[in-house]
Amino acid sequence: MPGPQKLDLYAKHKDEYLASADPVIVHVKPARYLAIQGRGEPNGDAFQAAVAALYNVAFTVKMARKAAGRDYAVAKLEGLWWGKGKEGAFVEQPKHSWQWQLLIRVPDWIQSKEVAQTADLLVRKGKPLDVRNVELLLLNEGRVVQMLHVGPYEDEARTIDRMHAFASGQRLTVHGRHHEIYLSDPRRIAPAKLRTILRRPVK
Repeated sequence: MPGPQKLDLYAKHKDEYLASADPVIVHVKPARYLAIQGRGEPNGDAFQAAVAALYNVAFTVKMARKAAGRDYAVAKLEGLWWGKGKEGAFVEQPKHSWQWQLLIRVPDWIQSKEVAQTADLLVRKGKPLDVRNVELLLLNEGRVVQMLHVGPYEDEARTIDRMHAFASGQRLTVHGRHHEIYLSDPRRIAPAKLRTILRRPVK
């Protein structure tokens, strides 16, 4: 007999991941994420350690749930970004001052207790203590402006400007933190072909 069907969060919530070469308005429901926060240059040592810790916890939680009969696909890496003062202006600030919170979406039935227990298990197995910085986050962004950025991360400013202009044209104000959803693996894809969904809450 076939095993239980694996939950695909992107298929289940496909309306929330609409993105094209032009900005669109999307309504995003509250979502649960594994999250780890830090500060510094993207791809710096702190960033890389945080990514590793997040994935260690994400895959360990997933395998435990699979063994218990409730399987799901590990979602893609996402990130919230902000700086000093006005949150949306971080791209104009030095990269070493950027603040970020890396995210991996999980099903609503994942609990904080199992995340903490997973971190303790990983530490006992010799993983870095960074895994204990991974927490469960409920993110409620609501209405957002969203757009697909194709190309290097360093070129995102032009896409962000288009999103802000579109929001203004709709008589909406951007607020909250800049959100990125990484559809491509930069270790395997040329910078010019990287695909990233950019999202910003509006009101």
